[in-house]
Amino acid sequence: MKKSEQSGKPKGSNKQILINLLVTAVVGAVYFYISLPAINLQANEFYSFVVVLCVAYVLSALVTSGFQTQMSASSKGQVKTYFHFIKQRCLPVGILLAAMIIIAVVGQIISLPIFRAGAYRDLLTVESGEFSQDISQISFNEIPTLDKYSAEYLGDRQMGTLSDMVSQFEYAGNSTQINYQGRPVRVAPIAYADLIKWFTNRGTGLPAYVLVDMVTQEAQVIRLNEGMKYSFSEPLNRNIMRHLRFQYPTFMFSTPRFEIDEDGQPWWIAPKIVKTIGLFGGVDIQGAVLCNAITGESQYYEEVPTWVDNVYTPQLIMQQYDYHGTLVNGFINSILGQRDVTVTTTEYNYIALNDDVYVYTGVTSANSDQSNLGFLLSNQRTKETIFYDAPGATEVAAQASAEGVVQDLGYKATFPLLINVVGQPTYFIPLQDNTLLVKSYAMVNVAQYQIVATGSTVSQCEQQYIRMLSEKGITQEEELLQTQATGTVAEIRSAVLDGNTWYYVRLEGEQVFYALSAAQNQLAVILNVGDKVTIDHAVSEAESSILDGYSLSISGKSSVNPQTELTLPETTVS
Repeated sequence: MKKSEQSGKPKGSNKQILINLLVTAVVGAVYFYISLPAINLQANEFYSFVVVLCVAYVLSALVTSGFQTQMSASSKGQVKTYFHFIKQRCLPVGILLAAMIIIAVVGQIISLPIFRAGAYRDLLTVESGEFSQDISQISFNEIPTLDKYSAEYLGDRQMGTLSDMVSQFEYAGNSTQINYQGRPVRVAPIAYADLIKWFTNRGTGLPAYVLVDMVTQEAQVIRLNEGMKYSFSEPLNRNIMRHLRFQYPTFMFSTPRFEIDEDGQPWWIAPKIVKTIGLFGGVDIQGAVLCNAITGESQYYEEVPTWVDNVYTPQLIMQQYDYHGTLVNGFINSILGQRDVTVTTTEYNYIALNDDVYVYTGVTSANSDQSNLGFLLSNQRTKETIFYDAPGATEVAAQASAEGVVQDLGYKATFPLLINVVGQPTYFIPLQDNTLLVKSYAMVNVAQYQIVATGSTVSQCEQQYIRMLSEKGITQEEELLQTQATGTVAEIRSAVLDGNTWYYVRLEGEQVFYALSAAQNQLAVILNVGDKVTIDHAVSEAESSILDGYSLSISGKSSVNPQTELTLPETTVS
């Protein structure tokens, strides 16, 4: 019998320590490969990683030191001797674990807002602006008419039209809104349909991405000359998070966003997170890593290129403003008195300005009532943030007001987009049916949300809204962007669109048709060829064969026999 067994002491040697370290290294490598923690004292997941390593070492030491043999012995003295041995062997590990716990606890305490209220308040610098001067009136053919969910629905449907892709790939979703060649669009990569499809197609990569024009509602699948090798749908080393972690092991990343540059090349934008208050507080962004989705080449930029639109997430900007608004007069006031305390509303949207994408969100009081004090615009690339004083309805109240006008049709309001219409802050709200298709549009005045205009086109809605503002004395009649056409009716056509009858009237000597809604212009129903009419219509900003008509007057009757029935070609459009 060996001496160690005769004495009843657990076995221990340098060889066992090496085995324990090897086991710990293997467990740590597997955990790191799967969980991808940042090797950074400011990263919460790093502490979990250290705990896993410590536990792996202790368990390995228990096994290699003869734990099971010793536990089967009945002698209480042997068990005490055994644990004394484990304590000696694992003392460095215990010290490390205790140190990590102390650092984490102390780090959390010194990062609390109660001790660092001023630092949290100053995370975001907020300037004041004048809405009508800073935000130019957007042309109706540049206004995004889709929200995120509608755009992703159209993108997903577009994938179904590609017979050579639909069985192998699928729409990845989680699209990103960017400015692309001066247009607001949403882009999203495609993904492998399943693990087998990944295995058979990984050599060539993902061959395309989906682009949805937010104005025209046109969805396209853009094919690439060379496939994207790096994406979230890759399960192994080419997974974009794993690829970035191996290249930048100490960086804390915000979730990478998919973008395309002005040449249409795909990129992953991974903002670098820093914590600026204490050890864990004051989350902010310091530049970003740009990774080419095709080649995997990556580079860190502290000042990102101007074509990049998504660096600061809306959630981070809103969180920083909430600190700014609630801690304006100190931590105690944010809990008890709440004097001058303001917070952001629950939702947000995007506005394209000066070739950048801005996050828009409302600002309300701490009581979160049904009125806004104003709203924020924050540049997602630079975090430049401006507050506009514009008291009025919240976005939710504006949505309810718009839905009330079309309640007989059952349309649902999307989250509003804030625009400038003749100097007035205005909620622009696309209205969807139950299939997420946009059927109509509404404009709601921010200050007086009972002023609601609707229309089947953006320009028609805009003109109706401006007319209502004029009737209320808010704007002048001359601000209506319309003109008149007078002449003799040469041709009339009709169509039923979404249950409403529309008449398309062409005058002699003209090529354009004026679209008149029978619901809003009943005279259109009795129009005849040969009638002399005056039509108020929209001003065309581009060559168009159809212009929205707003009002109709008949100045002369047709020579056609009134007893003769005029048969009009009718088309029903679904």
